[in-house]
Amino acid sequence: MKKKILFIVSLLFGLVFINSGLNKFFHYMPPPKDLPEGLIKLMTGFSQATWLIPLIGTAEIVGGALFISNRFRALAALILFPVLVGILLTHITAAPSGLPLALILWAIEIWVIIENKQKFLPLVR
Repeated sequence: MKKKILFIVSLLFGLVFINSGLNKFFHYMPPPKDLPEGLIKLMTGFSQATWLIPLIGTAEIVGGALFISNRFRALAALILFPVLVGILLTHITAAPSGLPLALILWAIEIWVIIENKQKFLPLVR
């Protein structure tokens, strides 16, 4: 039962990141009209470095796709970790209304890291 729940949660988590990454390339979801001023300034700054948004989008697509697979889920957690740090810091500093979703994503990430701790232990020894 636990494995089924983990798979379903991982599938949804992975699809969220695949969707977000694809949107960075194809812009099929318009940004909300009521974005906070701080977030608009932040995103404008990010777009000045023309390589940054495609890099984040690629990490989200690759990480999201790998997250769905049980075999590569630990690798996906490593790939998505810096992206999730950025999401959390963005919502803490510029858009607090999105903080609950960011915390849910972090809870899933931490759960997967704990479930795969045997794969990470050699990295810290």
